[in-house]
Amino acid sequence: MGIWFIVPAVVAAFCAVILGLILRAVGGRTSRKRAVGFFHPYTNDGGGGERVLWCAVRAIQEEIPDLDCLVYTGDHDATPQSLAARAVDRFGVTLLSPVKVVHLYKRKWIEETTYPHFTMIGQSLGSMYLAWEALCKFTPLYYFDTSGYAFTYPLARLFGCKVICYTHYPTISTDMLSRVSQRHLMYNNDASIAKSVWLSRCKMIYYTFFSWLYGIVGSCTHLAMVNSSWTKSHIEKLWGVSDCIKRVYPPCDTSGLQVLPLKRPAEIPVIISVAQFRPEKVGILLSVL
Repeated sequence: MGIWFIVPAVVAAFCAVILGLILRAVGGRTSRKRAVGFFHPYTNDGGGGERVLWCAVRAIQEEIPDLDCLVYTGDHDATPQSLAARAVDRFGVTLLSPVKVVHLYKRKWIEETTYPHFTMIGQSLGSMYLAWEALCKFTPLYYFDTSGYAFTYPLARLFGCKVICYTHYPTISTDMLSRVSQRHLMYNNDASIAKSVWLSRCKMIYYTFFSWLYGIVGSCTHLAMVNSSWTKSHIEKLWGVSDCIKRVYPPCDTSGLQVLPLKRPAEIPVIISVAQFRPEKVGILLSVL
């Protein structure tokens, strides 16, 4: 008989927690600051994503000088001065003024090593936890995700933010679904699953469910920028909000290339690629090499 008294108590406690979280988020609407909050947990990654971050900050500082810019980062040694210096040293982007910094301490919940299995859903839910920390510490008028954490968008909207994102590649794509369905051995489909019909079907259910969730959370954005036609095509299919998706090619610095002469002495052709040869990119050139 005792269990029948415990169950209602547990349900009531759970509902109270959920209600408290909702009230906390709604309360954040009244304390929003006129600022753009860039959700970029790794500000020392040194890749193209970080360049997009600093170019976006610089563009906002030029176009809307009275709008504050801040960065949510899990790098605890980051300071406004060090980030401004890094933007110049690594990317040649000079900020008009240092950004404000909000340090995050829950970053481990978005790290791949935290989730040996069901990594995508684990990292996605972890990003919501991290974004909760971020938005509770500082609620901006505009929430700008430059790292691809789409599951944070509904939460940002709950806090009353306008949601903007720059997506480099989708978290899941129709290509990934196809590989699992056809039982191809790939980086995201190891041999133990690819060889099993039953496990492949289970993974297809998991991927299909995740892509459905990804479509729902992605549709919560007010403006989505993507870096290529390929990404735009996949995001449009998954999110279903083609009207607010704009293709904005990465801000590559080509000034050094423009000074090279177009006509040079004939030499043996040498092809040099500086692309990131990661397994998920499935580059044709990588296959040839």
